[in-house]
Order: sequence, then structure tokens, then C-alpha cells
Amino acid sequence: MILNKFLSLLNRFKTDLPRFTIVGVGPGDPSLLTIAAVEAIKNAKVIAFPISDDNKKSFAAEIVKKYTKFKKNIPIIFPMARKDFDPDEIWSNAVEKIVKFIKNGESVVLICLGDTSIFASSSNILRIIKQNYPEIITKTIPGISSLSATAALNDFDLVKKGETLIIKECPSSNSELTSLIRESRGNKTVLVIMKVGKKWNLVREILKKEDIINKSLIALSVGMPTQIIQYASEYKKNFMPYFSLILIRFE
Repeated sequence: MILNKFLSLLNRFKTDLPRFTIVGVGPGDPSLLTIAAVEAIKNAKVIAFPISDDNKKSFAAEIVKKYTKFKKNIPIIFPMARKDFDPDEIWSNAVEKIVKFIKNGESVVLICLGDTSIFASSSNILRIIKQNYPEIITKTIPGISSLSATAALNDFDLVKKGETLIIKECPSSNSELTSLIRESRGNKTVLVIMKVGKKWNLVREILKKEDIINKSLIALSVGMPTQIIQYASEYKKNFMPYFSLILIRFE
């Protein structure tokens, strides 16, 4: 174990060795790519990107397609919370593909929609590589998150002095969501509810019941051509896309 850690640290000083880099590519708008993200993609020989199944395009890959035309593009099926996929098998297979390229002397970039630290499935792949292949050099490059982009587009302060920011995946039940809202209310809290999607009808009714629908900001497909940012009271449809979130400030 000590030897593995030493080798891992030693390799980080060698810049010419093939490496594995996770790159956050932002929420959808290519202009929100960081310089570090673009440079990492340009320097890699292999670009891995997530898809939900074999017949789907990758939102993340679309953002960086300008820089990946002449590289090896490797789609990797991610579970995306679907019951018909075994997450452990998915991550293991992904690691096997990635490691094969690295051992062949080719650096690999795995692109990640949004930021690399917020609900990022890519962290599972990084964890396995660091555990099983400590000799491989790894790096993580953050990206602009959908919630940061939403806040900027609406001049919304995500968190002010004295406030608490809570980021939660949308609860599945009325009671859970109601409890979350009531616990957040009156405590100088900003609540970010992620992945609303199919739960929108449930969420809308609770926002009405708790009398906060007029100050709940929704954001759909941020950075994409179909982007919508408006208050929940203005949104009349009965469904939301997968990429959806709500910002609520309790004052």
C-alpha cells in the first residue's frame, strides 16, 4: 500500500506519461468551457463520454465536438439511475476500457456534463482506477455547474453571508419534499432541488401548498438550445426534461 502511494506520487511529476483526466464541460453551452478543459481535451488521444444506452447521443460529447473530430471517441453507457443496468458492472467495464488505452500509451479524457463534483457519475470510475491502478496518473478539471449557470443567468446569489446552501436530489415522496422545504424555511437557507424531471407534478403541488411557487426559480436544460429559466408559477406544462432544477431562497 505504501509503495503504491509512493509510485502514484512519483508519477505525477512525469508530464509525458499517459494519464486519465476527468473534465467538467459545463451545462451545455460550449462558450462556458474552461481553458483547462479545452487544453486537456486537445492533449488527450482518447475521449470517453457518457451515454444512457447504445442508441442515444451524448450531451457532453456534443459540447466538445469541435475538439474531438480526429480523436478516438469512446462511448460509455452510464446507469443514469436505471434499474435495468448493474452499476458495478458498468463502472468495471468502463474502467477496463479506459485502462486498456492508458496501458497502450494513450492519455484518456472522460468528459463530464456540468461540474465534476456535483452528482457526477464519473467519480465512480475515478475511485476504481485509484484503488486498482494506483500507478496511473489521474487529474480532475472542474466545470461550470448547471446551478451556477442558472444563478448567473438570473442574477441570483446562490449563497450570501450568513446563509446556508443546501443541494438535494429531488425527493420521491410528498412527505420527504414537504419536510425538506419546512426544515429549510426560516433558517436563511437557499435550497437547490436537482433532477426534478418526472417528479414535477408532485413538486408543483407542494410548492403551491407551501405558498412558495411564486419565488421558486426553475431551470430546464441550462446552456442548451431548449433552455428555460422562469418562476415555477409561470411554467404550465405537466412534465420537465431530465436536466431540471429549482432554486428557492427562504428569507
